[in-house]
Amino acid sequence: MIFQSFNLMPTLNVLENACLPGLLAGKSSERMKSKATELLEWLGLGTRRNHLPAQLSGGEMQRTAIARALINDPDIILADEPTGNLDSRNGQIVVELLADLNREWNRTVIIATHSNLADLLATLTICLKDGMITDQTCDI
Repeated sequence: MIFQSFNLMPTLNVLENACLPGLLAGKSSERMKSKATELLEWLGLGTRRNHLPAQLSGGEMQRTAIARALINDPDIILADEPTGNLDSRNGQIVVELLADLNREWNRTVIIATHSNLADLLATLTICLKDGMITDQTCDI
């Protein structure tokens, strides 16, 4: 799960935040550090791995949250307003990373959003209005 509000642990650095779900699942610390390091490099955070969340930009915090969501190799990623707290540039970066997860890593990515940033990259768009699926174009 990738949350709009990041939900990073403020006293843990980027690497520790990324490792946390794997450690809670009982996986070895050494394995999780190795995997988290790879994910952080892929996400452009290799040089930020020892920084605390308060030292990061919104885009960096969201990419840390993505690493955390991927650490246990899920088949499905649920993203709740993943660009909601980001400027348009960082929002586009996050959407492109999520699209890469789908295309290159063969992960199912479900994004719940009011934004149209993902529209061009989506393989399927389902629009809701008043809690009902509509056949109409999504109005944002």
